[in-house]
Amino acid sequence: MRARSPSTLLAIATLLAGAAAIAQVDAGPDASKGATPIDSSGSYEVSGISVDFAAKTADAARYGGWRVAQRKAWVQLSSRLGAGGASVSDGTLDQMVSGIVVENEQIGPTRYIAKLGVLFNRARASSLLGISAYADRSPPMLVIPLQVSGGVATAFERRNDWQEAWARFRTGNSSVDYVRPSGTGADSLLMNAGQVLRPGRGWWRTILDQYGADDILVPVVRLYRTYPGGPVIGVFQARHGPDNRELGSFTLKVGTAAGLPQLLDVGVKRLDELYQRALRGGALRPDFSLQPPPTPAPEAVEETVIEDILPGDTGLPATTGQETAVTIQFDTPTASAVANTEQAIRAIPGVRSAATTSLALGGLSLLRVTFDGSPETLRAALESRGYQVLGSGQTIRIRRAPRLVPADLPPDGAPAG
Repeated sequence: MRARSPSTLLAIATLLAGAAAIAQVDAGPDASKGATPIDSSGSYEVSGISVDFAAKTADAARYGGWRVAQRKAWVQLSSRLGAGGASVSDGTLDQMVSGIVVENEQIGPTRYIAKLGVLFNRARASSLLGISAYADRSPPMLVIPLQVSGGVATAFERRNDWQEAWARFRTGNSSVDYVRPSGTGADSLLMNAGQVLRPGRGWWRTILDQYGADDILVPVVRLYRTYPGGPVIGVFQARHGPDNRELGSFTLKVGTAAGLPQLLDVGVKRLDELYQRALRGGALRPDFSLQPPPTPAPEAVEETVIEDILPGDTGLPATTGQETAVTIQFDTPTASAVANTEQAIRAIPGVRSAATTSLALGGLSLLRVTFDGSPETLRAALESRGYQVLGSGQTIRIRRAPRLVPADLPPDGAPAG
């Protein structure tokens, strides 16, 4: 074997060191990126619709298959909601369907075989079925998915399969109001595997205030692999609160490592059922120790009234001397929704400032509002402007109330036109 010269060895060592540095740089930013949660608007979802449709072309077969899936899904949805499974026209279905979820499809030259899911707009479907568009939900719950695989526990330190499964889950149909962080920014520092085991209420209150939640949910999965690429066993636990209290558990198994995403998706749905059952049974109540300590009552100060002054016709509201800071949670599907909400809040009399402190496109953003008056007064002002207000105190959540009556329909007793 011929000995290498010192210059050659130095060049090889330099290349290896450079490759290692590049690998570290590439692994760092990509590993820290989280998974953004998908639609949480609460559309009615009907999944598992099997279709087999033939047509002259592949596009026509696929379009016809989607049409058939819409009809089948509407019959199932109307039966599930107590409307008897009545059918409607395709034009009406096109106005109510907000999306098609492709679970599995096979496309041929003239044939389309697939298993699909159909999403229906909640407000329009409820209006047609004559039921309420909204149901009672739990207080906002911060979700911290914890995955234990190979002896390593991971929450938001880096992107993982369990976090992605919770990001794919459609939470709108659940009675539990999930607050799902995306895993970017400060999420990896505030919500890591070590934080889950810390019972200190002070730091938990800081985190909950940052994300606009009232309590904590920790869904846990422990993955066991028999050999690389072989069967995977998942042990799922539904945990709740700063004391990490277990509400229930179950075990699932998949034959190959390629089926891990399907295993985790089924696990998320089963855990959601456990959390909903705990909510109905009263076991998912927020921990009172997570609420901020009461503010001591101010000492009585003797006041001397010099003169009763009535506010003049200046176009400004009379100030009460009470300034309140309120955190408002609101849905931000697009960037324009942020500007529109800020403009609407600033137009309320008594609002001094309104600024978005936490932006989450496609989820819940936080708006900090300074108001001259009590939180109850601001709540009444928001409801008078068509908002649905949830919660109480200095942390509330607003939604646009659904308009179930068409805009061109005259009120009772008024002449048409």
